[in-house]
Amino acid sequence: MLHLLLAVIYISFISLGLPDALLGAAWPSIYGPFGVPVSYAGLISMIIALGTVVSSLQSDRLTRRFGTGLVTAASVALTAAALLGFSLSGSFPALCLWAVPYGLGAGSVDASLNNYVALHYASRHMSWLHCMWGIGASIGPYIMGAALTGGCGWHMGYRAVAILQITLTAVLLLSLPLWRRRRESGGGPENSAPDRPLSLGEVLRLPGAPEVMTAFFCYCAIEQTVGLWASSYLVLHLGLSSEAAAGFASLFFLGVTIGRGASGFLTLRLSDVQMVRLGLAILAAGLTVLLLSLGDSPVLGERAALTGLLLAGLGCAPVYPCLIHSTPAHFGTERSQAVIGVQMASAYIGTCLMPFLFGLAANRLSVALFPVYLTALLLVMAAAHRRLVRISRSAAGGR
Repeated sequence: MLHLLLAVIYISFISLGLPDALLGAAWPSIYGPFGVPVSYAGLISMIIALGTVVSSLQSDRLTRRFGTGLVTAASVALTAAALLGFSLSGSFPALCLWAVPYGLGAGSVDASLNNYVALHYASRHMSWLHCMWGIGASIGPYIMGAALTGGCGWHMGYRAVAILQITLTAVLLLSLPLWRRRRESGGGPENSAPDRPLSLGEVLRLPGAPEVMTAFFCYCAIEQTVGLWASSYLVLHLGLSSEAAAGFASLFFLGVTIGRGASGFLTLRLSDVQMVRLGLAILAAGLTVLLLSLGDSPVLGERAALTGLLLAGLGCAPVYPCLIHSTPAHFGTERSQAVIGVQMASAYIGTCLMPFLFGLAANRLSVALFPVYLTALLLVMAAAHRRLVRISRSAAGGR
């Protein structure tokens, strides 16, 4: 039964990734017919992220009351309904409306599942599970690209992913007895929590909390900015077609997927801290190559952009799962659900704010700022992680 539950969690992580890059892949085909500026993709992304902030901050209370299994099933069902709504939308305001349930569905399931895995499985499983997320995030743009090249339009791309999410909802509902058995036997994340959920103020006062929040803010800002704007960068700066850009932009998520598969094996020899540092170094190399795409040579620019996106994905691969898996070690198992909920909220604020700000910069200045913007976020994230490790080691020495 334990292995069957793990298989369900793996499938759930694939589902989490499926919709994440859809908007970025579809947006070059959406904003023109809807008569809105290219920067308006950031507004939809911001609405989604605000919903995830709200629901992730409630994840501690929801998980304690209903259990991880039911929270996951209900959240995926809400996301499926939102994606179906996207596929039926005929205007920009309709997209904004359906972005609300999409965000609310994404936040709780992300925080709840991540804490469950951090508490009960080794670091390699966290990496491999997030590799499954990368598979979903890589498949999403290909589904959208296939819908666009097949003449079905972006509506059908969203509809296909909605059907997949509905199927997963059915699987999760059937698996609820497995989660209940684990919870009743004392193995659920709820049993590791204190008697009451921690308040936001209590979490923020924990040593290292501002630093880990900054790291998550910057990481998800990078990931979402790439997912949302890579296609537009390839189209507007390098002159690729919308169909080709949708496929090429998925190289980033392909790098994430491959990297997380490899990271699972590397965690057998390297600690979470070492894995994060390795990822940041590779990400820096990828962004350095991406900066070369700003040159005057079209051929060199295209090759540098594609290579840089792939390397950046490889670098991002170990950062997010290893940061999450190290949360119980940094803050204690009894605080991990509350801290992960706040981490997710911080991550989604980065997801909400920073792609939107880049959209404004691209609209008013130039989309060519794309690699420069990502590099600045990387520098802040590296500094925050370094300080987090120092604080954690100092606290451990004091104990």
